[in-house]
Amino acid sequence: MFHPLRVAEVRPLTDDSVTISFEVPEELRAAYRYAPGQHIAIRRRVAGGEVRRTYSLCDPVPGEPAAGGPGGSTAGPRRLRVGVRLVEDGEFSTYALKELLTGDVLDVMPPAGRFVLEPRPGRFAAVVGGSGITPVLSQIGTVLAREPKAAFCLIRSDRTAASTMFLEEVADLKDRWPDRFQLVSALSREEQQAGLPSGRLDADRLTALLPALLPVPAVDGWYLCGPLGLVSAAEHALRILGVPRSRVHQEIFHVDEPPPVPVPAAGPRADGGTVRATLGGRAGSWSAAAGESVLETVLRNRSDAPYACKGGVCGTCRTKLVAGEVRMDRNFALEPEETGAGYVLACQSHPVTEVVEVDFDA
Repeated sequence: MFHPLRVAEVRPLTDDSVTISFEVPEELRAAYRYAPGQHIAIRRRVAGGEVRRTYSLCDPVPGEPAAGGPGGSTAGPRRLRVGVRLVEDGEFSTYALKELLTGDVLDVMPPAGRFVLEPRPGRFAAVVGGSGITPVLSQIGTVLAREPKAAFCLIRSDRTAASTMFLEEVADLKDRWPDRFQLVSALSREEQQAGLPSGRLDADRLTALLPALLPVPAVDGWYLCGPLGLVSAAEHALRILGVPRSRVHQEIFHVDEPPPVPVPAAGPRADGGTVRATLGGRAGSWSAAAGESVLETVLRNRSDAPYACKGGVCGTCRTKLVAGEVRMDRNFALEPEETGAGYVLACQSHPVTEVVEVDFDA
């Protein structure tokens, strides 16, 4: 469910990125509590429709207010802050960098997502690229502040020093926890005086680099975030190094490859079939048009169906397949454990059987 939130600040980070802060009214703060690594979906209404985008929250999770504090404060954040990088021909990012002003109001969905690191003792590491630093920044700040027996190693890759997001914030983390926070930076298009030689962090390079930086088998959790190419390379390197799949968590920020070419409808899908869905405690059954995704069918009848990117990346439209069979075009959001448990992405799922039933509340 979206709520209108006022923009408290739009602050430049680099030439092509900004942070946007939203004010959260006291009565909504409980609804906007978040775990380190989660994201929010932002909706902007435009002539003839709307634009939705998903951005990760970058601040450490705020501490709980004192019980019975002034005004009876409700636990939850007073502000939400996200980082937005300009994307070529990006409708929302262009608006955010060039037009959005303090005082403007945008619709914001409560935090969601499973790319989460809850504070606990242990050794953790992240490999991030570009704006993939955003959710990991929240994870690092939260776990180091709340868990004195935690340590974190951050390996980040950026094009140039000038394009590096949250440079000051990461430096501050290093100053605050020099013994528990290790930072390694790589620039793909620029030489730097300290740190790694320039160049991309591909699978071969990461396979050689990671054991030189930290004891790989002793790392309790790996967090990979950024473009598909970097995340795939890091995942491959960790697999070569023998890291159990259960310790690897990933979130894709950008997919370079084009969407798959739709497969022509076959069998029962030739006449569309039927989609049954439970959403917000209410169930419905609707005829599907041939070639429609499950999400498209539901949206024609329930405008409150959850979605953001429609590209199989953010996971906002995650739903449980209760009955029937679907073909999922692509998936960059669900873990193998989730798909094994029957979860699918509604935006990428096309009915194969005559009747498909899903549960968005599961």
